[in-house]
Amino acid sequence: MIDRLQMFMVLAREQHFGRAAEALGITQPSLSSALRTLEEHLGVQLVRRGSRFHGLTPEGERVLEWARRIVGDMRTMQAELRATRSGVSGRLRLGVIPTAMPRIAELTAPFLARHPAAEVSILSRSSDEIRDQIAALELDAGVTYLDGESLGRLRTVPLFVETLCLVDRSSQSGPVSWAEAATRPLCLLTPDMQNRRIVSARLAQADALVAPKVESNSMLAILSHVATGGWAAILPQALADGLPLPSGVRARPLTGGEHMVGLALAGREPLPPLLEALVQIAEQLQPR
Repeated sequence: MIDRLQMFMVLAREQHFGRAAEALGITQPSLSSALRTLEEHLGVQLVRRGSRFHGLTPEGERVLEWARRIVGDMRTMQAELRATRSGVSGRLRLGVIPTAMPRIAELTAPFLARHPAAEVSILSRSSDEIRDQIAALELDAGVTYLDGESLGRLRTVPLFVETLCLVDRSSQSGPVSWAEAATRPLCLLTPDMQNRRIVSARLAQADALVAPKVESNSMLAILSHVATGGWAAILPQALADGLPLPSGVRARPLTGGEHMVGLALAGREPLPPLLEALVQIAEQLQPR
């Protein structure tokens, strides 16, 4: 039953029988057979069938929620039993918003130092992807914005305050207002990124309408434009501090540009040993 529930979860994620079978390492007929057996066992149709995948039935949506709980609990039980034999071990899948990448070692380095048998996969993800992939058991936890973000029922632990700054070629120093920042030719992250939504909201509060001619989901692409001297960017101070800025380019703090970033994880109890260990580190780091 557990195996079939996991197959069903992969199918719901991929929304395509062929891709799901490939991800599972089985043939498509084997996946279809396992799905039919699961439906017969539960007495409901889970998938709208046709010549291709047409989505889940209402019953399928409910079974998906239960499947995630059951599979999540099973994985937690297995991890606890493993921890009784060998301590905290295994690989932690951590999704991190791009703007938090410069500071992620503040969390992962002490975690790995305390638990040398553990491993961490750090994956760049948007805030929406972090929320959805934690729910789908594709990520164990995430580091994301905690304010102005729809995190649903996720448990959160504050980690640090992100300070935004204006990065451009300027002879001036000191704080800069959002209204002044709006007068610069801005190169910004794409609208699907939470950082961009925060920046857009701040600019709107300053009655500044900005239509950037350059948008990118890559920090490197944005910084390459700033380096030419003809563009400005709004970036986290930690990112600006960690990069060698070209001559004449400086980072100036934006007034009121502070936002909380923290650890997000599923609210289920008990936590797997890996996550419990990570939360303990996060709670020691959280701002006072």
